[in-house]
Parts: sequence; C-alpha cells; structure tokens
Amino acid sequence: MNHHPHGPGAPGEELGREPELDRFLGEPTRDLAAWFELWTRDQPFPVRSRRRGLLGGLAVLVRRALRPLVRFGGGDLWDRQQVFNLILLERLQELERVGVELSERLERLETFAREGVDQVLRHNDALFSRLDQKVDLYRRGARELSSQLRAGLALAEAGGAPARALAEHDAAARYVGFEDRHRGTEEEIRARAERYLADLEGCSPVLDLGCGRGEALAALAAAGHRARGVDASAAMVARSREQGLDAVQGDLIETLASAQPGALGALVSFHVVEHLPPAEVDRLLALAWRALRPGGRLILETPNPESLVAGASRFWLDPTHRRPVHPQRLASAARAAGFETVEIRRCSPFPLDESLPELPVDGLEGDRRELADAVNRLRDRLDDVLYGDQDYALIATKT
Repeated sequence: MNHHPHGPGAPGEELGREPELDRFLGEPTRDLAAWFELWTRDQPFPVRSRRRGLLGGLAVLVRRALRPLVRFGGGDLWDRQQVFNLILLERLQELERVGVELSERLERLETFAREGVDQVLRHNDALFSRLDQKVDLYRRGARELSSQLRAGLALAEAGGAPARALAEHDAAARYVGFEDRHRGTEEEIRARAERYLADLEGCSPVLDLGCGRGEALAALAAAGHRARGVDASAAMVARSREQGLDAVQGDLIETLASAQPGALGALVSFHVVEHLPPAEVDRLLALAWRALRPGGRLILETPNPESLVAGASRFWLDPTHRRPVHPQRLASAARAAGFETVEIRRCSPFPLDESLPELPVDGLEGDRRELADAVNRLRDRLDDVLYGDQDYALIATKT
C-alpha cells in the first residue's frame, strides 16, 4: 500500500469536498467502505475552530500554518497509523462480508428447516389419516365378524341343513374379504364408476346389478341420480346400506326380470358378466333391453381378455370367475338383444412402470437409430398384447 504525502489528497491540501467529509464529523458514519475510501485517499479533514468571530478565524489560520510542521515531524508515525487503519478496515470489511454470508446462510437454513417441519407435519397428518382409515376398516371388520358369528349360530340352531347354510355363509364372508384385498379401495372403484357419469346424464332411474360395496351407487347418488342396487351377497348389501344407499339382496336376473318394461333410464353392472355362463349373459342383455325405456343406456364393464396379463393371468385370481367375455362377443350379443347403438370402450390402463420398457434413441444415429426405432415399434405391438387396457365397457343405447 503506497502513500503519497506530496500528491493530491496529501494532508497539507484540503480538498473542496467538505459536504462529503461531514459524514465523518459529529456523529460519524458506520459505513466501512466510506472509511476505507477516506483513508485510502489520505484526505485531510478541514481545519475548523469552535470559537466564532475574529478569534476563531485567527485560530484556524494558526492551525493551518502549523499543520505542515506537524506533518513533517510526525510523518512516519502518520504513515504507520494510516497503514494500520487501512489494514484494520480491510479486516472489518471481510468480517462484515462473512457476517452477511452467515446471515444469508442462516436465513436459508431457517427457511429449509421451516419447510422441512411443515413437510413432516403434513406427512404426519397423512399418516394419522391413513391410520384412522385402517382403524375404521378393522372396526368394521370386527363388527361384520361378530354379525357373521351370530348369523352362523342362528343358522345352526334353525335346523334343516345347517352345515350347508354355514358353508354358504362362510363362502360369502370370505369373498367379501377377497374383494377388499384384490378389487381395489372403495375410492378407486368409485373413481372408475364416475367416468361413466357423462354417459348416464338424464338417464334416471338407474339400477345397479351387482352393486357390491356401493361405490357406483354412491357416485350416482352424488350426481343426482335416483339409483338402487341389488347384490346376491348379504354382506355387500349391508355395506351399501351402512352408507344410506338403496340396496337389496336378491338374484340379479330375477330382479331384472321383475322390472316393468321401459321403467329404467339406465342399467349398470360392473364386473358381473364374467361370473355368468354365456346363456345367462344373453338373458341379461335381453331383459335389460326390455327394462329400459327408449333412449335408455346399458353399461357393462368387465375384464378385457385382449390383454394377456389381465385376461389370462389376473382374471383367474377370482375363483368365482367363469370365463372372460370377449368384447366382440358381448357387442354381438347386445345387438342380437335389440340394441342398435353399441360402443366398446377400453379402460383401466396398466401403470407405466408395469409396461415393457422402450429403448432410448437419443444420441443414436444412422443404422443404430433405425434399429432402435424398429425394436420400439415391435415393443409397442407386444405391449398392446401383454399390457393392453385391463377392462372394457359395453355402452349400448336402446333406440
């Protein structure tokens, strides 16, 4: 650091910048950069006197005359003091920068910690919500088990064929548990039913054949439809009634046969026809046409046998499934029953992580890219066969 005692800004010269120097007089500034600039320029302070008038002016003249002498005698000390002040100011500026950085880091850390705590709290809330759902599920299961035990005792005491009655009752109860494990949650099944609400607009009343746990009935009721359901399982019907839904236990075909001609605006049945023999499917379609009014809508959803994974593997998880129903076969039977407007709509695609992977083509050129494209096209065709949509719906309209 060089000091120029005889250059511009030397202590013997008062620069005409008193307004700027006012920052350092009286209540001095705390701006370290300003102090550093002041000492770097070695700018002298103006000579002033507290006295006013002639004596004050004389004091100023005397001090100005003596300043060079003082400077000459103490120049070495002054230079060392200036160097010390500059070094001290540099260190203070570094500390100030470090303090600013620490403050910013602490602020970021505080923000990160606050967001982390908020995320943990949200996760906690989700866990408690999930726990509440589990507790409700187990409570309901315990209540159903208690009811089933009482019903079993009543059957055993009723005489007749108690062993067969108990076996049927046990099979029905076990199927309810199977549905809960493999069919999907009530929220998932209700969401699948809701995708048909636009097709059912203005089609009340609606009959749900095989209403199960009541997901479709709940979706229909929420959309403003007059809807009732029938199911062969007493446990399933009880599940629906617990939600305040209109459901009765009975045979599906007999219930449909007893309906007045043209009394229904719509008939829906989700994952039922695969439980019926072919003759019963044909009978259901004929009775559905009879029960619907003109413009009425029939919706039947069933597993899609065009997908090998869905039709040849997962289909057989359910021991009550008889056989897959091909969409072309169901469409032909619907037309034979009298429905002229028939649509097959495939739905419920497999998650992406369960489908066949594609070869990446980014960065490939020439023959290698053409080969990768060809393999991916073959992959697409194979993926459609293996992992095509899991379900399809027949949507037919009575004209």
